[in-house]
Amino acid sequence: MADSRRQLRSGTVVLGGMGLLAVALTACSSDPDKRCVDRDSYTATKGYEVVADKNCKTTTSVNGSYYYGGKKKSGWVKGGSFTKSGSGSGSSSGGNGVDRGGLGSDSGSGKGSSGG
Repeated sequence: MADSRRQLRSGTVVLGGMGLLAVALTACSSDPDKRCVDRDSYTATKGYEVVADKNCKTTTSVNGSYYYGGKKKSGWVKGGSFTKSGSGSGSSSGGNGVDRGGLGSDSGSGKGSSGG
């Protein structure tokens, strides 16, 4: 009985530790290259004008959207994308995300696929 109790405790410690690790990794995985930009401000030489984050979170007079990557220079950003890269995001919007097929899925039949 003592052996099973000891084994249960060690399993709980491992699972608890994994939970703490998951929380820590989630907290540290912010997007340092995510910027709020005005979509209507694009110029070929400068790119998009960087604006306050509030313009991407609420409806304002600025057409704000998040812009990922690129190089920022003097309040402007150029060379990035409006779609977040698929590395680890789990999103399939850019074709780089996780395939959520699995058993019994129709992922190979062309049902619901968006061309390709």
